[in-house]
Amino acid sequence: MTFNLLSEVQVTRRQIPSWKLIPNTGIQGYPLIIYHGAFDATSAELEDHLEAVGEVMPQWTYTMYSQTHFHSTTHEVLGVVAGRARLCFGGEENPQRFEPTVESGDLIIVPAGVGHRLLEDEGKQPFRMVGSYPHDRQWDMCYGRPGEEERVKRIQNLPWFHRDPLYGDSGLDLFA
Repeated sequence: MTFNLLSEVQVTRRQIPSWKLIPNTGIQGYPLIIYHGAFDATSAELEDHLEAVGEVMPQWTYTMYSQTHFHSTTHEVLGVVAGRARLCFGGEENPQRFEPTVESGDLIIVPAGVGHRLLEDEGKQPFRMVGSYPHDRQWDMCYGRPGEEERVKRIQNLPWFHRDPLYGDSGLDLFA
Protein backbone atom coordinates (compact mmCIF):
# COMPACT_ATOMS: atom_id res chain seq x y z
CA MET A 1 0.00 0.00 0.00
CA THR A 2 1.23 3.46 -0.90
CA PHE A 3 -0.14 6.72 0.42
CA ASN A 4 0.15 9.47 -2.16
CA LEU A 5 0.11 13.14 -1.09
CA LEU A 6 -0.59 15.28 -4.13
CA SER A 7 1.37 18.45 -4.88
CA GLU A 8 -1.32 20.63 -6.54
CA VAL A 9 -3.50 21.22 -3.49
CA GLN A 10 -5.96 24.08 -3.23
CA VAL A 11 -6.94 25.20 0.25
CA THR A 12 -10.21 26.79 1.32
CA ARG A 13 -10.43 28.46 4.73
CA ARG A 14 -13.80 29.66 5.94
CA GLN A 15 -14.99 31.47 9.03
CA ILE A 16 -18.68 30.85 9.78
CA PRO A 17 -20.17 33.05 12.50
CA SER A 18 -22.38 31.69 15.25
CA TRP A 19 -25.98 31.26 14.18
CA LYS A 20 -28.88 30.59 16.51
CA LEU A 21 -27.64 27.80 18.83
CA ILE A 22 -24.85 26.59 16.51
CA PRO A 23 -21.54 28.17 17.61
CA ASN A 24 -19.66 27.50 14.34
CA THR A 25 -16.18 29.03 14.15
CA GLY A 26 -17.25 32.00 16.26
CA ILE A 27 -16.58 30.23 19.56
CA GLN A 28 -12.83 29.61 19.05
CA GLY A 29 -12.01 31.42 15.83
CA TYR A 30 -10.35 28.44 14.11
CA PRO A 31 -11.40 28.22 10.45
CA LEU A 32 -13.04 25.35 8.65
CA ILE A 33 -10.27 24.14 6.30
CA ILE A 34 -10.63 22.04 3.14
CA TYR A 35 -7.61 20.66 1.30
CA HIS A 36 -8.93 20.00 -2.21
CA GLY A 37 -7.21 17.17 -4.07
CA ALA A 38 -4.72 16.52 -1.30
CA PHE A 39 -4.28 12.76 -1.52
CA ASP A 40 -4.86 9.68 -3.64
CA ALA A 41 -5.43 6.74 -1.32
CA THR A 42 -7.78 4.06 -0.13
CA SER A 43 -9.45 4.23 3.28
CA ALA A 44 -6.84 1.92 4.80
CA GLU A 45 -3.95 3.92 3.30
CA LEU A 46 -5.37 7.21 4.59
CA GLU A 47 -5.93 5.68 8.04
CA ASP A 48 -2.33 4.41 8.16
CA HIS A 49 -1.01 7.81 7.06
CA LEU A 50 -3.04 9.77 9.62
CA GLU A 51 -1.92 7.41 12.38
CA ALA A 52 1.72 7.83 11.27
CA VAL A 53 1.46 11.64 11.36
CA GLY A 54 0.08 11.12 14.86
CA GLU A 55 -2.20 14.12 15.32
CA VAL A 56 -5.49 12.20 14.98
CA MET A 57 -6.77 8.64 15.18
CA PRO A 58 -9.19 7.32 12.55
CA GLN A 59 -12.39 6.00 14.13
CA TRP A 60 -14.83 5.25 11.31
CA THR A 61 -15.48 5.12 7.56
CA TYR A 62 -18.97 6.23 6.59
CA THR A 63 -20.90 9.03 4.92
CA MET A 64 -21.90 12.29 6.60
CA TYR A 65 -25.20 12.49 8.48
CA SER A 66 -27.96 14.34 6.64
CA GLN A 67 -29.00 16.24 9.78
CA THR A 68 -27.08 19.31 10.91
CA HIS A 69 -24.95 18.43 13.92
CA PHE A 70 -21.74 19.51 15.59
CA HIS A 71 -19.35 18.24 18.23
CA SER A 72 -18.63 19.91 21.56
CA THR A 73 -15.91 17.51 22.72
CA THR A 74 -13.50 17.46 19.78
CA HIS A 75 -12.39 18.85 16.45
CA GLU A 76 -12.88 16.50 13.49
CA VAL A 77 -10.78 15.54 10.46
CA LEU A 78 -12.70 14.05 7.53
CA GLY A 79 -10.87 12.46 4.59
CA VAL A 80 -13.06 11.81 1.56
CA VAL A 81 -12.11 8.39 0.18
CA ALA A 82 -14.96 7.76 -2.28
CA GLY A 83 -17.57 9.67 -4.22
CA ARG A 84 -18.55 13.30 -4.39
CA ALA A 85 -21.03 15.28 -2.30
CA ARG A 86 -22.36 18.72 -1.54
CA LEU A 87 -22.09 19.51 2.16
CA CYS A 88 -23.45 22.29 4.33
CA PHE A 89 -21.43 23.95 7.09
CA GLY A 90 -22.96 26.43 9.51
CA GLY A 91 -26.63 25.37 9.46
CA GLU A 92 -28.82 25.02 6.38
CA GLU A 93 -30.95 28.09 7.20
CA ASN A 94 -27.92 30.23 8.10
CA PRO A 95 -27.51 33.05 5.54
CA GLN A 96 -23.71 32.75 6.02
CA ARG A 97 -23.58 28.97 5.59
CA PHE A 98 -20.95 27.39 3.34
CA GLU A 99 -21.97 24.69 0.83
CA PRO A 100 -18.89 23.23 -0.86
CA THR A 101 -18.73 20.21 -3.11
CA VAL A 102 -16.07 17.77 -1.97
CA GLU A 103 -14.77 14.63 -3.60
CA SER A 104 -12.38 11.76 -3.18
CA GLY A 105 -8.96 13.10 -2.16
CA ASP A 106 -10.25 16.09 -0.18
CA LEU A 107 -9.52 16.48 3.52
CA ILE A 108 -11.73 18.63 5.76
CA ILE A 109 -10.76 19.99 9.17
CA VAL A 110 -13.95 20.80 11.07
CA PRO A 111 -13.46 22.79 14.28
CA ALA A 112 -15.62 21.81 17.25
CA GLY A 113 -18.91 23.67 17.16
CA VAL A 114 -19.19 23.93 13.37
CA GLY A 115 -22.56 22.62 12.20
CA HIS A 116 -22.27 20.22 9.29
CA ARG A 117 -24.43 17.90 7.23
CA LEU A 118 -24.68 16.10 3.91
CA LEU A 119 -26.91 17.91 1.44
CA GLU A 120 -26.53 15.69 -1.59
CA ASP A 121 -24.51 12.63 -2.58
CA GLU A 122 -23.53 13.52 -6.16
CA GLY A 123 -21.15 10.72 -7.06
CA LYS A 124 -21.45 7.61 -9.17
CA GLN A 125 -20.20 5.68 -6.17
CA PRO A 126 -21.43 6.22 -2.59
CA PHE A 127 -19.86 9.11 -0.67
CA ARG A 128 -17.52 7.86 2.07
CA MET A 129 -15.13 9.52 4.46
CA VAL A 130 -12.63 8.47 7.10
CA GLY A 131 -13.54 10.28 10.33
CA SER A 132 -10.63 11.02 12.68
CA TYR A 133 -10.22 12.80 16.00
CA PRO A 134 -7.38 13.94 18.25
CA HIS A 135 -6.07 11.30 20.66
CA ASP A 136 -8.09 10.77 23.83
CA ARG A 137 -11.11 12.58 22.35
CA GLN A 138 -14.51 11.00 21.78
CA TRP A 139 -17.06 12.78 19.61
CA ASP A 140 -20.52 13.66 20.81
CA MET A 141 -23.58 14.84 18.93
CA CYS A 142 -25.12 18.29 19.37
CA TYR A 143 -27.88 19.68 17.18
CA GLY A 144 -28.17 23.35 18.12
CA ARG A 145 -31.12 22.74 20.42
CA PRO A 146 -32.06 24.34 23.73
CA GLY A 147 -30.44 22.49 26.62
CA GLU A 148 -27.05 22.09 24.90
CA GLU A 149 -25.65 25.42 26.16
CA GLU A 150 -23.41 23.88 28.86
CA ARG A 151 -21.97 21.43 26.36
CA VAL A 152 -21.24 24.27 23.93
CA LYS A 153 -19.34 26.22 26.61
CA ARG A 154 -16.68 23.51 26.87
CA ILE A 155 -15.65 24.10 23.23
CA GLN A 156 -13.86 27.28 24.35
CA ASN A 157 -11.26 25.21 26.23
CA LEU A 158 -10.56 22.55 23.59
CA PRO A 159 -6.93 22.52 22.43
CA TRP A 160 -6.26 22.97 18.71
CA PHE A 161 -3.94 20.73 16.70
CA HIS A 162 -0.21 20.85 17.45
CA ARG A 163 0.62 20.29 13.78
CA ASP A 164 -1.12 19.64 10.50
CA PRO A 165 -3.12 16.35 10.70
CA LEU A 166 -2.35 15.46 7.05
CA TYR A 167 1.10 16.95 6.39
CA GLY A 168 2.62 16.90 9.87
CA ASP A 169 5.41 19.38 10.51
CA SER A 170 5.65 20.35 6.84
CA GLY A 171 1.97 21.31 6.62
CA LEU A 172 0.07 24.54 6.72
CA ASP A 173 0.21 26.81 9.70
CA LEU A 174 -3.20 25.95 11.14
CA PHE A 175 -3.00 28.93 13.46
CA ALA A 176 -2.80 31.56 10.67
